Amino acid sequence: MRENPVNHQVEKEKNKVFRVRTYNRISEQGLGRFPADRYQVLPDIENPDACILRSHKLHNEPVPDSLVAVARAGAGVNNIPVEAYSHRGIVVFNTPGANANAVKELVAAALLLSSRNIVGGMNFVQQLKDIDDPAEMARRLEREKKQFSGSEIAGKTLGVIGLGAIGSMVANMALELGMQVAGYDPAISVDAAWRLSHRVAKVESLEALLAISDFVSLHVPVVEKTRHLLNADTISRMKPGAKLLNFAREEIVDVDAVIAALESKQLAAYATDFPIPALLGRKNALLLPHIGASTAEAEENCSVMAADQLMDFLEHGNIRNSVNFPATHMSRNGGYRITFCNDNVPRVLGTVLSVLADHNINVSDMVNKSRGDIAYNIIDVENEPGQEILGAIAGADGVIRVRMV
Repeated sequence: MRENPVNHQVEKEKNKVFRVRTYNRISEQGLGRFPADRYQVLPDIENPDACILRSHKLHNEPVPDSLVAVARAGAGVNNIPVEAYSHRGIVVFNTPGANANAVKELVAAALLLSSRNIVGGMNFVQQLKDIDDPAEMARRLEREKKQFSGSEIAGKTLGVIGLGAIGSMVANMALELGMQVAGYDPAISVDAAWRLSHRVAKVESLEALLAISDFVSLHVPVVEKTRHLLNADTISRMKPGAKLLNFAREEIVDVDAVIAALESKQLAAYATDFPIPALLGRKNALLLPHIGASTAEAEENCSVMAADQLMDFLEHGNIRNSVNFPATHMSRNGGYRITFCNDNVPRVLGTVLSVLADHNINVSDMVNKSRGDIAYNIIDVENEPGQEILGAIAGADGVIRVRMV
């Protein structure tokens, strides 16, 4: 049984004005979704019900007892203490897929940049600024251009590791560019499978994908199984002269192993959105300043999705795209709504239903979901439960947090 630092907090929130604290610069397209008559949205608001942020780190921030939800306008949640928040009954949302097109387009650029010496050619032209005669410049360019020759990506094989929202878009894009595409994802979702072209060859193991790929693009989250997924051993299984693209997370690769492979020419190029000092100055390392999601469209999409998910949870208790709570949704058909989260152990739900029955509160609809050691429940009742009833639910063994919305 987990310790509950919230001390069985109960929120009776029907018709309340919600308070949302913002961090970073959040697109107005998203912030404008919050109705002004029901929400206060400010960067310095006290006792917030929810927070919306991008890259701001919350690990060392004090946690207000009022906080019930945090939304990251982006995919990764490394800047949020997810496990600690789970123990306090705080739902953490992210926005998977909202920046997928932006990342996909940057991967397309990386494929071309790593195949053709485009950057070298552009830098060479700039070095000719002292030549005033166009004819002389043309002769110089014609004489030197062979050093910037490369190869086409059409007909080459791209191996995509991770076929989620971004990986499936990258795979489909590569097909449109004339590439052969192989995909590996042992945990592919039904939704991702539907998005994926039937022309993507599904391989059964990472080793099989690495052996056939001219390019390998990474699109997996950082979890224990994926940390240093590309290491000295796995890189040695790649085709000699293959190119590695990392637009997922720095921790997916062992950078020391990548540098060794670049020096031995096992890898012809490494393109990444996560540069570190050890990679600087290497001509076969294409380094970008973490701009995968840095487009106006992606920022707008992420902020809109984050805002909509927060409002649906705050107002109705529904959960979509949470990284620590189960996806849970129930339509409203009148009456009053109670939500609560609890340790995923036996008899908690039965105890809560007994509390309602003992007070002659009739349940009209309910849904119960679990994820790991967290369970989450939405219960619609016909009669308004008073503070005594909500307090009795909050006091049940295993209950972490109760709200009436």
